Amino acid sequence: MPQGRDSIPADLERALFIEAGYRCAIPTCRAIGPLEIDHIEDWTRIKEHKFANMIVLCANCHGLKGEGPRKLDRKALRQIKANLGIINVRYGETERRILAFLIKSPKTNRGDRLTVKLPGGFEILIHYLLEDGILTPLPHRPVVKKTINEIVNDYSPPMQQNYLVTEAGLALIAQLRDAQPLL
Repeated sequence: MPQGRDSIPADLERALFIEAGYRCAIPTCRAIGPLEIDHIEDWTRIKEHKFANMIVLCANCHGLKGEGPRKLDRKALRQIKANLGIINVRYGETERRILAFLIKSPKTNRGDRLTVKLPGGFEILIHYLLEDGILTPLPHRPVVKKTINEIVNDYSPPMQQNYLVTEAGLALIAQLRDAQPLL
């Protein structure tokens, strides 16, 4: 650790290595060592250790960081960082499609309250979006029927669940959009 710089907290270091799969984060490299933790925006400029600004690189790829031809510039590192969860299969196909849909949604640019309507019982298919706090279920408004005849004779639409895109979800969508991810 360079002099005058706080050490990286163990929990943060562990989270970064888990995110990268204990390999270099560069998808075409994936070397297992030696690994280094790098700040995407230089630590000397921001002077803090934040998960969103840090990435695990092998010594070779760390040496490629810089500006100019054939260098790993900050924009490329931000794109790679944004895609790590997707590359490492954090999100399943349904979750990736929902994220791709939300990235293209004009509502996410206006700051409107954004919701996603899915068939009921989809929770298992969007488990990590729920666990990561990207989506949160909105309360059901049950349709109350007074008699059995109304239930039998009335057309009932398929059970649906609305999910609110949280602030964390909007931040992830913005990050993915800014990084121009390869979903």
